[in-house]
Amino acid sequence: MADRPDLTALDLLVRVAETGSLGAAARGAGMAQPNASRSLSRLERQLGLTLLVRTPGGSRLTTEGEVVVAWARDALAGIDRVTIGARSLAEARAAHLTIAASLTVAEYLAPAWLARFRHSHPDLRVSLEVGNSVEVLARVTSGEVPVGFVESPGVPRTVSSTTVARDALVVVVAPDHPWARRRTPVTPAELVAGDLILREAGSGTRDTLARALALAGHDLGRSRLELASTAAMKAAASAGTAPAVLSELAVAAEVVTGQLVVVPVAGLDLTRALRAVWLAERRPTGPAADLVRVARG
Repeated sequence: MADRPDLTALDLLVRVAETGSLGAAARGAGMAQPNASRSLSRLERQLGLTLLVRTPGGSRLTTEGEVVVAWARDALAGIDRVTIGARSLAEARAAHLTIAASLTVAEYLAPAWLARFRHSHPDLRVSLEVGNSVEVLARVTSGEVPVGFVESPGVPRTVSSTTVARDALVVVVAPDHPWARRRTPVTPAELVAGDLILREAGSGTRDTLARALALAGHDLGRSRLELASTAAMKAAASAGTAPAVLSELAVAAEVVTGQLVVVPVAGLDLTRALRAVWLAERRPTGPAADLVRVARG
């Protein structure tokens, strides 16, 4: 591919054609005349053509120069279209904020955050993408979203984070499950042996439970039933299938109505931080930063 001409030189050439003066063209481009003259000379050498005839009374285009000017106008108009179009896209993107949140955050916290956020940004369109914590982190690290909200016990070094809320996991069972009538807390060993209903791999809820059990000297192991939604886990637990470990935010209504019973657990720290995360080198600005502030309360 041939070397592309310098856009500044093409712009100068068009200005000379319009003004008939190299000095006027240089002033219009915000350049010193000697620099403009050198730029046009480089363009002539690059193209192998004499484009201008310079005289004490001014500068005029050669025949070849007139042809090149016509092409240059088309090229510069194309560049202008790219610039204007890109700015329009940037403005449209600025008016649309996309964020990602893990399931618990998206279902039980984000709606209230977004409602408060809308008061200060009524014209901003907001999209909320929902996935497990690993999926949210992937969207953040790939640059797809400027900020995400996760419930995992740790985050990779490639992202920065701030705690926006606190949460705790609880063990819940159906009212007719044997654990619902226990007088003593369930031990970690009993919990592992209880064939728990678990979230899928990558879930912050599952990772938090696995880490707490590991600190207590136990392996989470496998479950016969792994589900990818909080609603499905609550339904399975309510049916008496097995115990489930879920966010206390997620089961508050079912506990109040007696549909689920919270079972105390001894020797496990099931508290966790809910975090806003972003690329370490790309701290949230504008509306994204405002939303993080709203989430922090």
